[in-house]
Amino acid sequence: MTTDRKIALYDTTLRDGSQRRGISYSLADKIRISKLLDSLGVAYIEGGWPGSNPKDCEYFERLKDISLEHARPVAFGSTRHAQKTVEDDPQVAMLLAAATPVITLVGKAWDLHVTEVLNTTPEENLRMVQDSIRYLKEHGREVIFDAEHFFDGYRANPAYTFEVLAAAAEAGADWLVLCDTNGGSLPDDISRIVRSVSQTLPTPLGIHTHNDMELAVANTLAAVSAGCTQVQGTINGYGERCGNANLISIIPNLQLKMGYTCIPATTIEKLTGLSRTISEIANLTPDDHAAFVGAAAFAHKGGIHVAAVEKLPESYEHIAPELVGNVRDFVVSELSGRSNIRLRARELGIELNGSEKEILTTIKDLEARGLTFDNAEGSFELLLRRKQKSYRAPFSLTDSMVVSERRQQHTLKVEAIVKVQVDDEIFHTVSDGDGPVHALDAALRKALLPRYPQLSDVKLVDYKVRILDPDRATAATTRVTIHARADGQWWSTVGCSDNIIEASIFALSDSFELYLLRQQQD
Repeated sequence: MTTDRKIALYDTTLRDGSQRRGISYSLADKIRISKLLDSLGVAYIEGGWPGSNPKDCEYFERLKDISLEHARPVAFGSTRHAQKTVEDDPQVAMLLAAATPVITLVGKAWDLHVTEVLNTTPEENLRMVQDSIRYLKEHGREVIFDAEHFFDGYRANPAYTFEVLAAAAEAGADWLVLCDTNGGSLPDDISRIVRSVSQTLPTPLGIHTHNDMELAVANTLAAVSAGCTQVQGTINGYGERCGNANLISIIPNLQLKMGYTCIPATTIEKLTGLSRTISEIANLTPDDHAAFVGAAAFAHKGGIHVAAVEKLPESYEHIAPELVGNVRDFVVSELSGRSNIRLRARELGIELNGSEKEILTTIKDLEARGLTFDNAEGSFELLLRRKQKSYRAPFSLTDSMVVSERRQQHTLKVEAIVKVQVDDEIFHTVSDGDGPVHALDAALRKALLPRYPQLSDVKLVDYKVRILDPDRATAATTRVTIHARADGQWWSTVGCSDNIIEASIFALSDSFELYLLRQQQD
């Protein structure tokens, strides 16, 4: 499908997205995100509500000195207060003071909210809408009218919702945005109602959906098909409650699947990096299973699937991952076939020399004992390297002991003792720590650093424990996964035992060994 129609992307990550529980952007964060969104090519960036808090006021002040290439900055606010004139409403005055070329006004489109929340009359609400829009248009602003609770209002009283939209259009609104504020609409309802509005009013329409029924993206696409030409949403779907429509999914669906243009063709490959960068800024873990951009979005695990993808990627991929800046991944597990092993080894630059079947048998045996290579690609790589004829262990951990001691009125003390052999030399070291893993890490480093000073660059960034058979209570088998990084590299290693300390030692020593083997290869 091809079309000349363009969709105006309106990003509200900085305002609606920041209402997600756990997100609190700093001023520097907001400026950085604005620049990232502009580089993507969105049409509008809603920066905040200048009347709501000092940070948003300062953001708009800072933005005056920043030149955006693609996006128009937007200040968000509401129609005038029911008991004030538009000239005397301080919130409206702060919208103008933000000095943005575009202002979005939210107004009530559901008569229930008019009478029960605003405590005013339907007639006065219409005047509030018209007064506010006219006033901002007189000051030379592009005005986007967000008809809040539009779809709920339409189901309750369609005549009044049309009156609200007509009042906004008559006052000069440049856009009428239909909001599914409670996220309770279905795609068929969205399509039907949008078509009804588009056939009645000539003003361009936008769509703003929430994800309370996991339908925000579907509802947005339905609205576009029915006639909306502005799409509002957030990066990664961040937002209050269950979130907003996810622009990261909407953009490739519109542009790659439906033939619309919403960002430059040259920037769509930035989607994966943008998604993960904004996750980092928001201090949230990226969703590995997010459509298009997740680390698992193009990951293949089943042996039959991998064998097919090796021959013909489109046999199990709806698009090429590179289009959105992602990569293909082949996961190794007990479900794997020889193709999984061969392709992952090729990616790692390791020659197997026909040993795929032997390695696969080893993996299945190890996973049957409780290990998993699905999320421990470092352990898989180490297994391959240990199968190489040239393999030589950089060290051998021959002995270890952890002592935890707590005496009355004293805090817990943890001490680790390790004995490590490097070539013909034995290192016997002891170190304390805040816990057993911390103490083991310190003792192992103390033993190895004299011979391998580069290990000082290795940072342990995460430690996860999984109980595999909880019915055995404290005798249960424990799986430990350690995530580490150094020099821009990330890797994970796994250990498994009915002794959590032993499982931790396995994962920790393997993590160090893998890094050293990579160093030797380089």
